[in-house]
Amino acid sequence: MTKTDYDNLLFEVTDRCARVTLNRPARLNSFTEAMHADLADVLTYLEEGRSNAKVLVLTGAGRAFCAGQDLSEGQMSGDGEVDLGHTVDRLYGPLVRRLRALPIPVIAAVNGVAAGAGANMALACDIVMAAESAFFLQPFVKLNLLPDTGGTYLLPRLVGEARAMGLSLLGDRLSAVQAQSWGLIWKAVPDAAFASAVAAVVDQLKDGPPLAHAHIKRVIHVSLSNDLNEQLDLERDSMRELGQTRDYREGVSAFLEKRAPSFQGN
Repeated sequence: MTKTDYDNLLFEVTDRCARVTLNRPARLNSFTEAMHADLADVLTYLEEGRSNAKVLVLTGAGRAFCAGQDLSEGQMSGDGEVDLGHTVDRLYGPLVRRLRALPIPVIAAVNGVAAGAGANMALACDIVMAAESAFFLQPFVKLNLLPDTGGTYLLPRLVGEARAMGLSLLGDRLSAVQAQSWGLIWKAVPDAAFASAVAAVVDQLKDGPPLAHAHIKRVIHVSLSNDLNEQLDLERDSMRELGQTRDYREGVSAFLEKRAPSFQGN
């Protein structure tokens, strides 16, 4: 299935993998209102289960992943009285919430520069893979702003307060290789092997257990605000629910029979 009626991104679902390619390469795939609307429509399509996708890949066309907000668009230009909080509340906050809540794994395939909201959108995904030539940038301070799109939440939890503060206060670029060594992302891959490395992870995820994937996402995300007792109770409840599924019985049978499991999502 392919949807071609978007002006700002490419979207297709093939072989149980949904793929979104932000497609404004001349503007480094920076966000506009129209791009937000296109991406929101895709997420609605996936949330409603109108595809058989088991994984979503988010990437960019050309030499960038996403350079954040397009500052040439009026409401973010800085001219006049602009309510940036309204923009964040209406566009960027919902985007992060929807990516986190999507029951299928989301891979950010960072093929180039990921800056501002683009960087933090990537970090909100479940697995972040980056080409070694890519880099991450929190340039907000240079506009007299602070990291949005979940940046102030995600950065300290991923790399600690000291590194989060340095990235935010200085606005310096962070290479993909350094991002991996800091634990900011899952993996940095040589450019020549990047596409095949992403494809290998996609293959692993789309053949995995969809119910377990959904539970893993939910339980790990809420662990950041739960105490130990709350998290132990949540693990218990999820294990109880997953242990009553056919896919659990299939996983055990496959293990004992030394074969690959065939998960059906039930």
